[in-house]
Amino acid sequence: MLNEIFTKQKEYCEKSLEALKKDFTTLRTGKVNINILDHIHVDYYGTQTPLNQVATVLATDASTISISPWEKTMLKAIESAIAAANIGVNPNNDGESVKLFFPPMTREQREENVKHAKAMGEKAKVSIRNIRKDANDGVKKLEKDKAISEDEAKKAYDEVQKLTDTYTARVDELVKNKEAELLKV
Repeated sequence: MLNEIFTKQKEYCEKSLEALKKDFTTLRTGKVNINILDHIHVDYYGTQTPLNQVATVLATDASTISISPWEKTMLKAIESAIAAANIGVNPNNDGESVKLFFPPMTREQREENVKHAKAMGEKAKVSIRNIRKDANDGVKKLEKDKAISEDEAKKAYDEVQKLTDTYTARVDELVKNKEAELLKV
């Protein structure tokens, strides 16, 4: 019963870490990353479709992303979706593809991205603390139903806290690494 609670807590905490890593991919570092476009959707025949499902998206060099639509009629829609997304660059349509030229990041932009990374880390920590609360509630219910003793419940609370501390430390480590990556010129 308790192992089930711990397993579930670990599973959900891992998912929180994965979500944090995915959030980090949207932050721009020194070189461009095509993941910065992951949240952009294009109107594809009346359906909002992710950009990477209507075009080939490539990072051609450290500061350029090239987007080649599978249908040339999608060029205008892609261009307007990128402009509306406000990612810090203007799309350049050359009739064949849309190119995004990213200027070198300024110190202020890097520091702003560090703030975003820290906020994403805090969000992950809140998620982990909520998972801890759910696990503690599960232990409390078992104790109330007399399925476990008071001593077992105390040990279980300690184990839940230990798992929470472990995952919180991993979040801190991920944020620290991302911060170093963002500030590296």
